[in-house]
Amino acid sequence: MGNYDDIIDLPHPTSERHPRMPMANRAAQFSPFAALSGYDDAVKETARLTDGKIDLTEEEKSILDARLQRLTPGENAAIIYFQPDARKQGGAYLTASGEVKRIDGAAREIVLMDGRRIPIDDILEVG
Repeated sequence: MGNYDDIIDLPHPTSERHPRMPMANRAAQFSPFAALSGYDDAVKETARLTDGKIDLTEEEKSILDARLQRLTPGENAAIIYFQPDARKQGGAYLTASGEVKRIDGAAREIVLMDGRRIPIDDILEVG
């Protein structure tokens, strides 16, 4: 004879004073407990990938410099540039397409008509 043979076929006990908890509320009591607040965010941030900045060769720099010198205000351009990450080492390569408003030599940046400013030292390619 098994340990629970005497109660296995009995009906489920129901309290006369307390109503049964709805299934939606029952699930909440078994949700995981976050003992370390912010831990999940820290793990996600660590797992987030960033790219390293590509160092151009002298030949690539001279080709890029020649292209930048031909770039004129009013011209449409697609610029691939490196944007450093604000929270960790590395960053991402982005493409900005638009009309060039001006090339600011003193600030070493290209200003597009929509107000975006792209640092010349972070540019990888201009098309």
